[in-house]
Amino acid sequence: MSGKLIIIEGLDGSGKSTQWEMLKKTNGFKKKPLFLTFPDYDSESGRIIKRYLAGEFGGKGGMIIRGGDAPSEHTAYSASSFYAIDRYISYMTSWGKAYKDGVDVISARYTSSNAIYQMTKLPEEQWCEFLDWLYDYEHEKLKIPVPDLTIFLDVPVEMSQELLAKRYEKEGAKDIHEGDVLYLKKCREAALYAAQRDNWVKIDCVKGGVLRSPDDINRELTKVIGGV
Repeated sequence: MSGKLIIIEGLDGSGKSTQWEMLKKTNGFKKKPLFLTFPDYDSESGRIIKRYLAGEFGGKGGMIIRGGDAPSEHTAYSASSFYAIDRYISYMTSWGKAYKDGVDVISARYTSSNAIYQMTKLPEEQWCEFLDWLYDYEHEKLKIPVPDLTIFLDVPVEMSQELLAKRYEKEGAKDIHEGDVLYLKKCREAALYAAQRDNWVKIDCVKGGVLRSPDDINRELTKVIGGV
């Protein structure tokens, strides 16, 4: 019997990586999960994604794409393929056997990231059609596992941008997706749409205009995961 597949999603600056790291240190799991994060930038396929994000395949590397538009060379479908193949290779060569043997998997980002970041390149009236295509492509055609639970950490873009600004003081330029506020606002709309349509669990990381503490968010996150 396969393990459970649990996905942690959130826009850039939502604290997704922080929560993933905190979960790795949690001792409350009945059996120790396997922790993954996508893209796998250290893999061959992941290095291709890094080149895409740097704008090497279209657009100006590391620069803002005006008005949230993707580089004209890449559609929602073609860009999704970069990430889907990375997940496929990872599943086939790294974690697939353990998952099939019953090991639970907790992943930061997954198919749902394509829903959030690529769907915005299409008119809203095509979003449902794109999601149907995406899930069929990744889960039926490529046959990577369907998540048992997807959790979306929701932070308003204005607040996440403040957090990102602090991060990039140390790390340098933003990639072609993180650099555009209008694009990220559209991504949040896409995430909320997918969350409602596909029954993701949404965790509000801001209350009363104030960002909740990582520990407070983690307590709710751990409780949600424990119910799977």
